[in-house]
Order: sequence, then C-alpha cells, then structure tokens
Amino acid sequence: MRRFLMISVLLVATICFAQGQKGYYRFPAIHRGTMIFTAESDLWRVGIEGGMAQRLTTHHDIESHAAISPDGQTIAFVARYEGPTEVYTMPVNGGLPQRQTFDGEQAAVRGWTPEGDILYMTRHFTTLPNAQLARINPKDHSVTLIPLNQASDGSFEASGKTLFFTRLPFQGSRTKRYHGGTAQNIWKFTFGTREAVPLTATYTGTSKTPMWWNDRVYFASDRDGSMNIWSMAEDGSDVTQHTFHKGWDVQSPALHDGKIVYQLGADLHLFDNLTNTEKKIDISLASDFDQTREKWIKKPMDYLSDIHISEEGKKIALTSRGRIFVAPVKDGRFVEISPKEGVRFRNALFLPENNSLLLLSDESGEQEFWQFQIDGSGKGTQLTTDAKVLRYEGTPSPDGKKFAFTDKDQKLWVYDFTSKKASIIETSEWFNNYDLVWSPDSKWLAYVGNVENLNSRIKLYNTITRKITFVTSDRVDSYSPAWGADGKWLYFLSDRHFESLVRSPWGPRQPEPFFSNTTKIYALSLRKGERFPFLPQDETMKSEEEKKENKEEKKDEEKKDKSSELVVSIDLNGIEKRIFEVPVDAGNYARLKVTEKRLFWTEAETSIERKRNLLAIDIDNDDPETITISEDIRSYDLSGDGKKLLVRKDNNIYVTKSSADASAKLDDDKVKLSNWTFSVKPRDEWRQMFLDAWRLERDYFYDRNLHGLDWQELLNRHLPLVNRVTDRAELDDLIAQLVGELSALHIFVGGGDYRKGDDNINPAALGATLKRDEKAGGYRIEHIYQSEPDYPDRQSPLSRPDLNINKGDIILSVDGISTLSVVHPRLLLRNKSGEQVILKMKSKTTGKAFDVVIEPISARQEADLRYDEWEYTRRLEVDKMSRNEIGYVHMRAMGGKNFSEFVRNFYPVFNRQGLIIDMRHNRGGNIDSWVLEKLLRKAWFYWQPRVGKPYWNMQYAFRGHMVVLCNEMTASDGEAFTEGFRRLGLGKVIGTRTWGGEIWLSFNNRLVDRGIASAAQTGVYGPEGKWLIEGWGVDPDIVVDNLPHETFNGKDAQLEAAVKHLQELIAKDPRPVPPAPPYPNKRFDYEKMTNGKQ
Repeated sequence: MRRFLMISVLLVATICFAQGQKGYYRFPAIHRGTMIFTAESDLWRVGIEGGMAQRLTTHHDIESHAAISPDGQTIAFVARYEGPTEVYTMPVNGGLPQRQTFDGEQAAVRGWTPEGDILYMTRHFTTLPNAQLARINPKDHSVTLIPLNQASDGSFEASGKTLFFTRLPFQGSRTKRYHGGTAQNIWKFTFGTREAVPLTATYTGTSKTPMWWNDRVYFASDRDGSMNIWSMAEDGSDVTQHTFHKGWDVQSPALHDGKIVYQLGADLHLFDNLTNTEKKIDISLASDFDQTREKWIKKPMDYLSDIHISEEGKKIALTSRGRIFVAPVKDGRFVEISPKEGVRFRNALFLPENNSLLLLSDESGEQEFWQFQIDGSGKGTQLTTDAKVLRYEGTPSPDGKKFAFTDKDQKLWVYDFTSKKASIIETSEWFNNYDLVWSPDSKWLAYVGNVENLNSRIKLYNTITRKITFVTSDRVDSYSPAWGADGKWLYFLSDRHFESLVRSPWGPRQPEPFFSNTTKIYALSLRKGERFPFLPQDETMKSEEEKKENKEEKKDEEKKDKSSELVVSIDLNGIEKRIFEVPVDAGNYARLKVTEKRLFWTEAETSIERKRNLLAIDIDNDDPETITISEDIRSYDLSGDGKKLLVRKDNNIYVTKSSADASAKLDDDKVKLSNWTFSVKPRDEWRQMFLDAWRLERDYFYDRNLHGLDWQELLNRHLPLVNRVTDRAELDDLIAQLVGELSALHIFVGGGDYRKGDDNINPAALGATLKRDEKAGGYRIEHIYQSEPDYPDRQSPLSRPDLNINKGDIILSVDGISTLSVVHPRLLLRNKSGEQVILKMKSKTTGKAFDVVIEPISARQEADLRYDEWEYTRRLEVDKMSRNEIGYVHMRAMGGKNFSEFVRNFYPVFNRQGLIIDMRHNRGGNIDSWVLEKLLRKAWFYWQPRVGKPYWNMQYAFRGHMVVLCNEMTASDGEAFTEGFRRLGLGKVIGTRTWGGEIWLSFNNRLVDRGIASAAQTGVYGPEGKWLIEGWGVDPDIVVDNLPHETFNGKDAQLEAAVKHLQELIAKDPRPVPPAPPYPNKRFDYEKMTNGKQ
C-alpha cells in the first residue's frame, strides 16, 4: 500500500510538472533549498531542484531583484506598487508587501547584511548622481549609508566588518566584452580603515557582483569572452574560473552556503562549490500567462506611424503598430488590410486609379513592397523580392505604372509594374532626404541629393533617357520640389535669405549671428518663355475678359477630348537660370505641395517648441496673400486630385477642401476614429519585434560587416528563446543579449508596451534631508539643499527667504496630519507636487511652533536640486581655493538646452586667469563644437577707451589657462569635447578614463510598439586614420581618481588637482592684460617750420 501511495505521489507530481509551462526566468535569489526569481514580471518561489513554481506577486508592474534574509523568512525586492521603483519586503511564503524606501528614484536590492538589514543601491542621498549603497532596518525603516562613493553592489563577509563591493553601476549600453572606463570592478572596504582598495584592477574588463563565502569572493567576469563565475582570495589573488559557458552570459548571480544560482539565456542554473558542478534547473510555471493573451489596442493613434489620403480624398490609409487600416473620411466601412500575425506593415499609400495600396511588409524576412486591395480582399501580391536592407516609403507615379523608393544604403530605385522589376537609379555617397516627386505625366522624377559641400540640390531623372540632371545650384540648399499641375513649373524651397536677427557682436555674452526665416519659395520654368503665374498683370497680358473666354474654350476642348494627356516638356538647357521667386516672405519652411490653384507648405515657428503651422497661397497674379490654414499641426497631405486636404493635429485627423479659408474651422471635418481599436497577439508580435530588432540593427549599424559577426548565426541562436518570453520586459532582455554581441556602445534597449499598474502615485519632496525625532515630536531638518542664489526658481521650497526655516527646525505635521503618524513624511506629500500644503513647524532656536505654506517639488525636481548643490559647492570651492582667480563651468550633458549651463557659468568668469571645464558625469549630446568654438577664440588686439580699462577682441575670448575634468561617467559627446579640447591644444585633461562611446547613435529604428534597440550608426575617426574613443574611452593626461571612501567624506581630489595644476601654470605664465602703449605725441611745431627749421 505504501509503495502504491509513493508511486501515486510521484505520478501526480510528474503530471503536475508536465501541465506547467516553461517561462523566462530572471533575477534569482537563493537561501538553502529555496529560490525566488522573476518571471512574467512577478516573483515566484521554487526549490533548488526545480519543479512547479509558486507565484508570490500579481501586481501589473514588475517585481524583481529579490534577496532572501539571513534567517530565510523574508524577501526584500523592488517593485512599482505606487509608481516609483522602491524597496519592499514580504514573507518568503507570500503576503502583503511592506514598503521600506521612499526615495522616489530607482532603487535596487543588493542583498542583506549579516545583522539582518537590507542592502540596497540608490542615488537619493548623493548630490552628484552617483550610485551609493545603503542599509535599511526593516523594523523601523531607518537608513544608514555605507560610507562609499560609486558603490553599486556588495557583499559582507561573516563579521560584517568588511564589504566587498562593485565600483560603478551598469553603464547603460548593451555591449559585451566591454573595456571602457565605466567597466565595473571589485573593491574591498574594511570599516574603520582609511580607504577602500581595488581587487580586480589588473583586468580592464568587467568584474562585478561580489559574493563572499568561505574566505573567498565569487564574482561574475567576462575574462574569457563570456560572463562566467570566478572567485578570488580576499586580497584579490588566486583568481579561479568556475563556470565555462560560451555564447551566453551569466546574469544576476546570487550565492548562499556555497551554491550560486544565475540566469543563463532564459533559464536558471545552479553552481555548487561543494561538488564543483553546474546544472540547469528545470522549472515550470502554473500560470494563465495573462500577458500572452490577445490584447486590445484601445488608442491606435498613439502608435500611428504613417497616414495618407486617397486619390479622390474619400479614404485615408492608416499605419499603426505595424497594421494597415483604410478608414472612410465620412461614411463607409472601416477596413483592416489583410491582418497577418507576426508581420509588420509600413508606409501604406494609395496607388492611383486602381483601388489598391502600396506598402512595405516584412513577411518574407526582408522589407519588400506589396500591393493590396483597399477593400481588404485577397492576400496581397508581393512586388519586390530583392531587398537586402531597410527600404523606405514608395512614391507612386500619377499613372500608377511605376513607383520610386530609397533604401538605407542610400540607393534610389524605380519599380516598373509592367516589367515587374526594380532598377537602381543612383547610389549617393552623402546622406539624402530625397523628397521624391513625379511629374504629372509620370515621365520625370524630381528628387533631392546632397553634394560634396553638403548642400542639397534638386535633380531630374528622365525615365525615357535615364539621364539625371541637376537643376539647382550647389551654392545654396534647395529641397522639397513640387510639380505645377500644368507641367510647366517646378516649385521648390531653398535657403537663400540670410539676414541675421543679431546685428553685431556687441553686448552681453558675445552675441553671434542667428539666421532664422532663411527659406523662400521658388519656381523653375521648365520651358523657355513661360510667364510666371505670380507676375502682376501688365499691358502685354490678355484682359480678364479674354482670359475668361479662353478658359471657356479650354473647358469645351477638354470635354471634346478627355483622352488627351498632359505631356511635360522640359528644356534642360539653362534651366537653373530660369528661376522665379514666389511672393511669400521668408520663413522656416518645409513640405511644399502644389495643386492646380494653390501652394501649401509648413512653417516652423522661431521658438523652442518649433510649432508647425500649415500655410497656403493662391497661384494668382493679383497680389495673393499667404494664409494660415491651421496652426500647430503634426503633418498634412493632399489627395491625388488636389481637391482634399488632410491635416493631422494633436491626435486627430481632419480632411477638408484644399480651398479652405484662412484659419479653417476643422471640427466639422474631423475623421471619426473614436471607435477604432484592434487586437494583437503578443507572442506573434514579440517574435516579429525580435526579428525586426535583429534586422534593423543590421541595417543601421555603422559597419556593414557588423564587426565581423555571423549575424545570421546569432539570430539562429537567440530566436528559439522568443518562445519562452512571457512579457515585454523579457523580450527586451533577450534583444539586449543579441545586440550586445556587437560589442558597441550607444546600443540602448528599452521603451515599448510594458504592462503598468494603474496606481501610479507621484511622489513629492521638500528639497531637504529629514530625520525622525520622536522626542521633538516630528522630523528634524538635517540639511536644506543649496543652489545658486541668483536663480531663485531653482531653490528648495524651504529656502524661500520669507519663511525663515532653518536646519534643526522640526516639521510637526503636514496638512494637519502628524508626521510621526506615518513611517515617512513623504507619505503625506503624495500627489502634492506643485500644490499648496501647510506645514506646522517648531523652531530650533525659539521652540515656538509656526505655520508655513509651501509647494512641494517632484522627485525629479529634487534630484535636480541635489545636482544643483553639487555644482554650486564645486564653484564655491574653486573660488575659495583660487581666491577667485580660477573660474568653474560644469556641463551635465551636451544637448541644445545644456548650452545654457555654459552661458550661465562661463561668461561671469571669462576674464579670470584660469578655467576648469568640468565634464564629469556629462551624459553626452551633440554640441561639442559650440563649446569648443567659444574656447578657441583668441584675444588679438585691445580697445582702450578714453576712460577706464581696456577690453579685447575677440569679445569674451578666454585669455587664461584651461583644464578639463573627466571621469568614468563622462560619456558620448562629453568625451568628444574632452578629446577635442586636448587635440586642439586648449589644455590638459585631468581625471579618470571615460565611458568609451563614440559611435554616434540613431533612435529611428523603432519597433511596432515604440520600443527600440538603438543603433550605433556613425563611427568617428581621427586624421591619423584610427577610430577614436569607442570601446576604451579618453585617457586623461593626468590621472587622478576620486577614491570611494574619501569622496564620500567630501573630498574632491580631481577638483583639487585641477586647481593646483592651473595655479602652477598661472605662476609660470601669468596672463595679465597688456597695458596700453604711451599715447602718441602728434604735436606739430608750426613756429619751427616758420623759421625754416625742421
């Protein structure tokens, strides 16, 4: 009987395991025989032998990075139950999660201390946004900082006196075999000692995730090309490899009692030190896999990537999330075009006169052109079969017999429906926008091509002779060609109006020329002798009555012979000189289109928002006026017959008459899309997105040889794991593992349609650090963050001068609720950012209570405020150390808006003897040339006014000595600036080696759900013929490291070194303003000349 029961139990267990399904497993934790891991973005529990896992969490956002307490009873993990990523705890067998942190930023659990505190990583307590470790007492929620800077992960030895930690956080870009300056490495810190010491400094690649056990430190490293488990003695010696995986990286290892669990591919593996063996853990999930169910897209406009209007303006083609729909403008049937699961459609537009659509589809494995019926019938017809790279939208000819298109390799093609072949017309050596447009008779193709001086020129391609002719000059930019409906004119836009809004270099901050409104509209006469239709009437023209008579005669002729076709005749000889200007003021124009009676174009406002307005002018010679059809539009299109105008504004689409008046009221012409929804099957979509990411990375990558990789083999290796994916975050993990094989930076994986909880509560803050004080009856203000007093809009809410709030004051209540009634006062500020709240305060000095009304700031604003304090205190320290002889400029990034940081900080100190440009933690951008150009300016003469001191030309040129500070977090264009500063001889670079990302990126390779694996698209090399910076970083001239412990305690060794270096240069080579020479004596002695003396 007992044997029968045992067999039955085993049989039931086997059946149960078989009934479960495999998932995609990440972020494992281990304690004795128990494992916790993340799958479907939830936490699960299973034994180390595998089997059926038990789900522990069900929230719609992600729960991850679990760690089990030393007693095995509690799980610490991170979750987004209320929006921000915070630390929570729950019983190991499940239960209600308890929130432990209130940082309002990205937190990450890193383990537990031997005493039972939670170890986690945060940036909340640092002013410069560095990673920092802290420990939380889960009983009273108190936080104790680990006294180390740049510590992102760690493991204590048994006594708790020594911490082995990872210095530097993950650098963000998905790349394998990384050796740049931000490569993670392992250090050791014993509490009470002077400084932490490096253990893995001899290896320039990655060593991370230290795990102490039995007097050794286990860690993950890519020393053999793949991330594997290694160990070393506590002093860094005796480095030993334990796992030998190839092609897949060990991820997220965790150790307990000699056993290490880790992610490998989509599975969890276990390495046992006691037996020196490794095995895969077979796990199944008892789940409904809710995120793989059919999903309804309720806001298709959020994913709209393309829109076009039909020939007669009665229908529109919509491309949303890789699906194609044809919608009626007024009444009719809403049609989806041949939905095919796992296939992405792009760029659908109407083919003239044959009730069909031309679109791109990846059904074949490449982007090929297909033709579909607009009523949704049929399976479609594949037109092209030779794609090897990404192709862009087709442009059909008016007769519907051809279409032109371009591809990512800058080839221009024309496809012929008759021969069913596509021919290459041209391959460009320069990046082109092309702006393809056919002549009315379909015999000519006008397009734009960039030339060697980087100006864009308009070309004409003759489909009969196959000859290409430039029709505009290379001395100006010309673009956006548009054929006149009568075939006599080629209109276009060109930048030929150069009138600076700034008139001279005099004034604060050395104003420079700024050219706005450079574009005007022009027309080329295609035949000699044609009179420009905008020319005012004169005596050589026919009278209005004669014109009317001619029009009537013309209408009669058209009725008699509708079969007559328009023929565009072009006299190419001297065509570039037959140019006329349309009577429209200059502006910031784009997207020119022409109908029989009007020109249409968009104008971008001269503002930061760059709102685009739709303008038009009648083709008329009687003083026509430019009118505004609609303001702040996103795009527009014209029907093939030119009678209907499509306007996309906000998230709505309107179709109105192309003859609409100024400021047309579009509400009555709104296309009804409120009921538009469609469903997707996530597994099919994930597979398509994975293939698309693989294909787009191939097509965008700067090296067409993909760094020598077998890209197809990598697809074959990774693609099967798509079947294991159960949510969008797991798909990103798999994509990251694939694209990381390129070993290039600037490849960021993210975005996309992640499942999110509906309980997103925005945290708010007071711009101060607070500490609970039971005796005082509230929370004591420990520190109020400082910032530049010249900019009061960036001050802490508690710094308002009229409030008289000081360090040491007590916050008793928020809106009448005692701060001691909650575990953290931020709980009383939720969703109150920018709203008035009343604080009851108690003064430290008087002990009296008083009320103040303030407006809390968001968590993001408080992070910026902390950063402001770091910048402000650096500047004050430089002023102090140098006695105001050296200036200080810090740039957080190199985006267009970041130039204001340079302006705010450089011009007040341009006349000092020394200058520190601090590029540490610079996140990159693209304005290095702006800043370098300012610093390259030289003073070459001086003005001496009648009274006062001289000043110099070039205005605001820096005459003193300069130095640049960089560190491991100096990235991208921050590195380009740093290298350029040195190469241009502006000064020395001090600090530590930088990130190493100098293949400039593209964010154009979006997936159907707006996710991306960004592409490293454009390489950078120097005049010596070597690739610059990429994969290694910029080596400083003078290496100075801000060590972890002393930096935590407030020392900035790099800043001190910069000041000392400049002081030495100033002492050796002072740069005072040279004094004016003696004024010339031009006295003339007339008396001597009278006496005949000279």
